[in-house]
Amino acid sequence: MANRRVFSGIQPTADSFHLGNYLGALKQWVDLQETRETIYCVVDMHAITVQYDPEVLRRRTRVAAAQLLGAGLDPQRCILFVQSQVPEHAELNWVLGCLTGFGEASRMTQFKDKSAKGGADQASVGLFTYPILQAADILLYKADEVPVGEDQRQHLELSRNLAQRFNHRFGQTFVIPEPYILASVAKITDLQDPASKMSKSASSPQGIIDLLDEPGVIRRKINRAVTDAEGSIRADEAAKPGVTNLLRIYSALSGKPVAEIEAAYAGEGYGKFKKDLGDIVVDHFAPIRERTHQLLEDTDTVDAILLEGARRASAIARQTMTEVRDRCGFPPAA
Repeated sequence: MANRRVFSGIQPTADSFHLGNYLGALKQWVDLQETRETIYCVVDMHAITVQYDPEVLRRRTRVAAAQLLGAGLDPQRCILFVQSQVPEHAELNWVLGCLTGFGEASRMTQFKDKSAKGGADQASVGLFTYPILQAADILLYKADEVPVGEDQRQHLELSRNLAQRFNHRFGQTFVIPEPYILASVAKITDLQDPASKMSKSASSPQGIIDLLDEPGVIRRKINRAVTDAEGSIRADEAAKPGVTNLLRIYSALSGKPVAEIEAAYAGEGYGKFKKDLGDIVVDHFAPIRERTHQLLEDTDTVDAILLEGARRASAIARQTMTEVRDRCGFPPAA
């Protein structure tokens, strides 16, 4: 499997990634370096589909990269770069946009969800075509596999459809990407609202554990996490969503099966369980936070890693676009 190529990207839309990002994506990214050819991208072009501050975006892009490196991405074993540093992403986005039906793009759930807040008339064209740029990101690198959550499955299906459509019309060019979904990666929900996914855009600050949170803040958030009046520590999605979410987090970070954790806390109250979970999260995130802060004190190193990653990514992207231009009937690039 070592020769299979994986591509994935993450937006720099906050000052810190959160626990849901880490367990759902970043931890997988680190693990995949061992068995795949891995290409990872901070997708800053996706971040400008809504109103933004350029200086905040610049800072958050660097902070995002530092966290990825702090979490264990190794530039010797993966390509890590910033999307806007490789202009072929935008070029392929236009080509694929011209192959995408308006109705097809209209059915993308993310546009419906995000535009519903401010109204479709106020949403940008970029937000509407966001999934097409996402397809360009993936197809540009001829990725075999794309790590995705269930909520991104529809967008990956668009990437597959566009790859097949281009290949059918213009000749074999793109790899048809497959989803890489780990069944064991459970959805992490809001600590204060266990019915909702942990999310920067939807959760309250107390409902999210950030990778860069201080230890005391992490422990307080876990201590205040919603549970129930029953007092027993067992997984039951319907009756005990809050406790079930905490058990998932405990299991994912400790490597212990949920059943083993339930047995260990039989007869114990929530107090000891939450205290121990707080220690596990703090111990897991402490080295990531420390490495991230060290990198942010040496931004020249971070910038150099990203530039080298962009150079390596560009070599692949240019080769793909040379093929695409030829098949589309464009003259060679200058």
